[in-house]
Amino acid sequence: MKKITRVIAAPRPHWVGDGFLVHPLFADHAFTNDISPFLMLDYAAPREFKPSAKPPGVGVHPHKGFETVTIVYDGEVEHRDSAGNSGVIGPGDVQWMTAGRGILHEEFHSREAARRGGIVSMAQLWVNLPARDKGAEPAYQDIRDAAIPRVKLDGGELRVIAGEHAGIAGSARTFTRLNVWDIRLDAGGRAELPLREGDPAILPVFSGRVAINGEKIVEGSHVAMFSREGGTISIEAKETSRLLLLSGEPLDEPIAAHGPFVMNTRAEIMRAMEEFRSGKMGVM
Repeated sequence: MKKITRVIAAPRPHWVGDGFLVHPLFADHAFTNDISPFLMLDYAAPREFKPSAKPPGVGVHPHKGFETVTIVYDGEVEHRDSAGNSGVIGPGDVQWMTAGRGILHEEFHSREAARRGGIVSMAQLWVNLPARDKGAEPAYQDIRDAAIPRVKLDGGELRVIAGEHAGIAGSARTFTRLNVWDIRLDAGGRAELPLREGDPAILPVFSGRVAINGEKIVEGSHVAMFSREGGTISIEAKETSRLLLLSGEPLDEPIAAHGPFVMNTRAEIMRAMEEFRSGKMGVM
């Protein structure tokens, strides 16, 4: 069994653009090898937006050296990027964008959702790319809820966004071996999650309250981090809960991060900034 090494309380939320009030759930562990192969996780808890003719969101900005994974729980998010990709994802849908060698994109509430107003809730995970793949071609995976495999749990459900659980492979294509499992448990629901020995494991609890390994109670907006040793995590929901299980092969490579760029050295960051300024990451 993997042991809990620490539980992180979410820092105060901050606005990303004018469309997403997010809790940076990994706090001071973001962009460290403590959470490799992952980098950061922003969670926008359910929030009501008034109807608007101008969709709230985040304007054009660059990324390089990693991937973004956006999971929508409520509302709709509209994406457009310099590689020519665009689309709208709604409840249960996932957008997996590979920034690779560099891309520009923007994210807003969809025009129709903004016109209606209503609840918006989502999470965005950043997944690091190994040094060998940081120059990969930008790519976009539009993964619809109906295409995500589901595993029935004892009082809940697990969606295999990436990786494999109970012999069922996830929908996303990944550069390294990793698991992204979206989990919903009703009160009293249970899950036994077998994981690989030697892999880090991280369990963000978005909402509700769960008992982990029969001992530690973890509440919403908290993250449980686990030892690399051991192979199973046991969860029991004390109330209806939404969680995200993250695990995978650690990269254990140097991390140099500056704003929207994640590379291995400071010199590579400086080159990324120059590439952005000179238009080498494309145009919108």
